[in-house]
Amino acid sequence: MAIGERIKRIRTFRKMTQSQLGEAVGLSDVRIRQYELGNRTPKSDMIQQMADALDCSYRSIDEPTLYAAEDVMFTLFELDEHYNMPLYEVVDKKKKSEKHICIGFNYSLLDDFLSEWMKKKEELASGKITREEYFEWKIQWPHKDKNT
Repeated sequence: MAIGERIKRIRTFRKMTQSQLGEAVGLSDVRIRQYELGNRTPKSDMIQQMADALDCSYRSIDEPTLYAAEDVMFTLFELDEHYNMPLYEVVDKKKKSEKHICIGFNYSLLDDFLSEWMKKKEELASGKITREEYFEWKIQWPHKDKNT
């Protein structure tokens, strides 16, 4: 998904107009529309301002480059250099005849993050949370400590 699509997706999720977002970041609705259509690309400082205005993480707007399988593999190779990631073949819990290759990380903090994500996905699958609540969780990640 392109950066403009991400901006529009989160803006409409927040029920904001292009004018409202533009006003919040000091731009016209025309400029916001240009971003959303992909005619212009916001600079990193503007991405941060939009993230603040949309109450989401910068990374939920910023455009990753991990859409091609080859790009994903090269990223995994790079991560392996840092984390020495073991690979595992596991049997699918729901479809016992299917096997998947899984990656381990020798990094407990990342394991904690992945565990948190897995719990949210389980809550979504079980109906405990809605797709909107799951999306909200993802665009707010990482979550600030509620006690501070």
